[in-house]
Amino acid sequence: MKEFKLENDVIIRYHDFSGDEIPIIFIHGLGCASSFDYPQVVSMGSLVNHRRILVDLVGSGYSDKPEWFDYTIANHAKYLEELLSYLSLDNIVIFGHSMGGAVSIALAERVKDKVKAIILSEANLDAGGGFFSKQIASYSESDFIKFGYAKTLRESVVSGNTEWAAGLSNSSPIAIHRNAVSLIKGQTPSWRQIYYSLDTVKTYIYGSESLPDPDYDELARHKINVAVVANAGHSMAWENPEGLALVVEKYIK
Repeated sequence: MKEFKLENDVIIRYHDFSGDEIPIIFIHGLGCASSFDYPQVVSMGSLVNHRRILVDLVGSGYSDKPEWFDYTIANHAKYLEELLSYLSLDNIVIFGHSMGGAVSIALAERVKDKVKAIILSEANLDAGGGFFSKQIASYSESDFIKFGYAKTLRESVVSGNTEWAAGLSNSSPIAIHRNAVSLIKGQTPSWRQIYYSLDTVKTYIYGSESLPDPDYDELARHKINVAVVANAGHSMAWENPEGLALVVEKYIK
């Protein structure tokens, strides 16, 4: 695992697997970590030929977890732009899942001239958040830290969502709450509007168990490739890593 120190001395940590083909940066969702979610995915099929960068966002996984950071989607994208500059990457594919999809869109807007393709899996495109972000943001920050985080973690284990519980247990409660609040708040223009406007190859991935979804046809109407990973729901990197790898391969060629 490698490190990159930001100007504020916060360290982000990431895997950087070598490959001769176009680099792919993987950005994880709320309460997750790319170091946990994607090693199996990126070891499959022709993805092994690509340089693969698996970033743990600040507040998550092995990256630093400063209490003073605001954990907004916009500021996650800002330091990822710094990382791309540090790595001298000027032709990339961005992959983002769930909350990481919103971060990916914000990042792609900042580095438009460097993005060959953007691939999103069940990403947040609009304000309002999803099931877990709404649940988390329903607490005040202090209440989430005091008891909401432990309750969310406990309920995840009881429900059998143990992979998410593992990622959540290695995330800062403050980061989780502020991330969720940022997802609920959204931005103007919306992530959806920015995604539609990006002049690059765009793909949106569903897990088959998440369908039907009212956005499926809407995304296709905006010239976005819509793909489906079989035998998986929202957590497709855990549920069908090989299927996800195959879809990613298809849309970066």
